[in-house]
Amino acid sequence: DTSKPRVCFASCRPETREHYLLPPGVCNLLNPAAIYANNEISLGDVEIYGFDYDYTLAQYSNLLHSMIFNTARDILIEQFKYPEGLGKYDYIPGFAIRGLHYDVQKSLLMKIDAFHYVQLGTAYRGLKPVPDEEVIELYGGTQHIPLYQMSDFYGKGPSLKQFMDIFSLPEMTLLSSVIDYFINHGIEFDQVHLYKDISDAIRDVHVKGVMYKWIEKDMEQYILHGDEIYAVLNRLVNHKKKLFLITNSPFSFVDKGMKHMVGKNWRDLFDMVIVQADKPNFFTDRRKPFRKLDDKGSLQWDKINQLEKGKIYKEGNLFDFLRLTGWRGSKVLYFGDHLYSDLADLMLRHGWRTGAIVPELETEIRIINTEQYMHSLTWQQALTGLLERMQVNIDAESKQVLLEWMKERQEIRSLTKNLFNPQFGSIFRTFHNPTYFSRRLVRFSDIYMASISCLLNYDVNFTFYPRRTPLQHEAPLWMDQLCTGCMKTPFLEEMVHIR
Repeated sequence: DTSKPRVCFASCRPETREHYLLPPGVCNLLNPAAIYANNEISLGDVEIYGFDYDYTLAQYSNLLHSMIFNTARDILIEQFKYPEGLGKYDYIPGFAIRGLHYDVQKSLLMKIDAFHYVQLGTAYRGLKPVPDEEVIELYGGTQHIPLYQMSDFYGKGPSLKQFMDIFSLPEMTLLSSVIDYFINHGIEFDQVHLYKDISDAIRDVHVKGVMYKWIEKDMEQYILHGDEIYAVLNRLVNHKKKLFLITNSPFSFVDKGMKHMVGKNWRDLFDMVIVQADKPNFFTDRRKPFRKLDDKGSLQWDKINQLEKGKIYKEGNLFDFLRLTGWRGSKVLYFGDHLYSDLADLMLRHGWRTGAIVPELETEIRIINTEQYMHSLTWQQALTGLLERMQVNIDAESKQVLLEWMKERQEIRSLTKNLFNPQFGSIFRTFHNPTYFSRRLVRFSDIYMASISCLLNYDVNFTFYPRRTPLQHEAPLWMDQLCTGCMKTPFLEEMVHIR
């Protein structure tokens, strides 16, 4: 009776069954240096290219995270009088991922999907996972976080904070380390004060310029892809494109970094350079006028009635920028790494085209291209299709087989998650849904890529076409051999013949 599940195919060895399901040559399908499109965009229509600086033009090595963690930890001990025992904690590379939410009142760091559900198995208090049952109990018997508690337009809710900045990786790790110390030593703490103290300590590392000094002292060690950045900018200028830079970093820091990457005449490539812009307020607040800096970075006092090529400007606001330049709409393409502070306002309120820089994309694609990932995903999708089709069988033997399949499916999902990050998995997906980060990436960027250097792989007039991916009611039209659950799920006997 082929309408009842049989164990024979499902229980055969993984290397055997995946041979049937996984077509040859499917690994290495994705290119880590490619640009991926959420929206159709023709570079031929783009006349003006804008850039953020940190983690957009300047990509930093992971060594920087350890330095930020250690310095902020020492600030907590020396200035905020936190226990000296915290000095034993070091930065844990790969503990956190970008896009996580932190519930200040519950001291929970967790991954939330696009539908506001906590992904079970990814909630941490301190450095230890919180059992799924406790997470559900903490949120009133559900995994769902109500809209009013979630992040606002800039990732800050009443009690939930979303970490969208790459610089936030050491902040999340420090937050978890301090909570771990307090819990292990039975020290009571106020969640709100603790979160604010750590945020302030991390902020001090940036505001007081400590981080800038490390990078300036050893740029070879901290800055990546410098030669490629020069090639990108020079190519755009040679094709008559206008370039501008809007960054929150100070001029002296940007100047030294750009001289390192591009050369002493880097400013000749840019039509506008704006430093200490105070994004995202730069995009929303009309009150701050532009101020001019001289070649040494000292402030000038004259009123700004025009933005001149080769000059350096501080602060200002987007509304004056648009008025003085006339650069509006889809002829402008701006690149940044922070989906909220860099891209959201520009896309939704001003109609600029936007490009998100997502350095994690390179590592994640390399994982997706491995045979281990492809095998796991393929069999997981096959099991999902089988469970959906065979759940109508209610006899005892069938129920037992279905339970075994459900257990195996969950094991494979956990295995797949761990390939990316043992604690939190991929920044783009929960087990099956997009993450909250991923949904914002699609909403606020026309294109996304691992680094600006990916532009070198495309002609300056290239048109990016997003792939038409199936809506759920369209799924049977897609004959995707890698996803047997997306088409009419064949019976097991038929599955044996899939090549």
